[in-house]
Amino acid sequence: MTYLFNPPSVVSVPVLGRGERFPVHRIYCVGRNYVEHAKEMGFTGREPPFFFLKPADALVVVEAGQTGEIPYPSLTRDLHHEIELVVAIGKGGQNIPAAQALEHVYGYAVGLDMTRRDLQGEMKKQGRPWCIGKAFDLSAPIGPITPKEQAGDIAHAAIALHVNGQARQHSSIDKLIWNIAETIEHLSAAWTLQPGDLIYSGTPEGVAAVVSGDLMEGHVAGLGELRVRVR
Repeated sequence: MTYLFNPPSVVSVPVLGRGERFPVHRIYCVGRNYVEHAKEMGFTGREPPFFFLKPADALVVVEAGQTGEIPYPSLTRDLHHEIELVVAIGKGGQNIPAAQALEHVYGYAVGLDMTRRDLQGEMKKQGRPWCIGKAFDLSAPIGPITPKEQAGDIAHAAIALHVNGQARQHSSIDKLIWNIAETIEHLSAAWTLQPGDLIYSGTPEGVAAVVSGDLMEGHVAGLGELRVRVR
């Protein structure tokens, strides 16, 4: 088969302790999935989960022990950090019940859902899709994937983000409104999940702006550290 131009290469994420890499299919993101973050965004209660997508090439893959870089994006003056646990799907399926959902998980990683908050807010006011605020180039930094057997008690792991050494976000995975299994159940009712899908599971409270030169250090207990500098 020939193409008019060279097709894009496969986007992939390293796996700790393995030579093989995790090829990425889609990136699903869960909105407002921590109680306190929902409150700071003006919402309360256990609302039904909702989802948005980022393109696979929005990933900024940061190897273990390295510091990644992202450019300060165009069109915004209000770039926000959102630290997240990322769930890597290893076995696909549709209408997956929560009781079986974790069987479909390959592993976990630390991720950042970078957000052009001013653009997102303007689209919300106009009742328009807010892809421009979420799905822009290089908006999804991610660290290596840890296989689930090596990740420890991820359901109760601490999650945190520091910017220039100062604490910005801190919570634990058990504060998710919809836990990992429930999220997979809801998500797989709307889309057929595939091996290679990544799920950014939501961010805790404390989201705030970063500027050029800032160093973000994200942690999920058992998964190591994700370091990303804004340039």
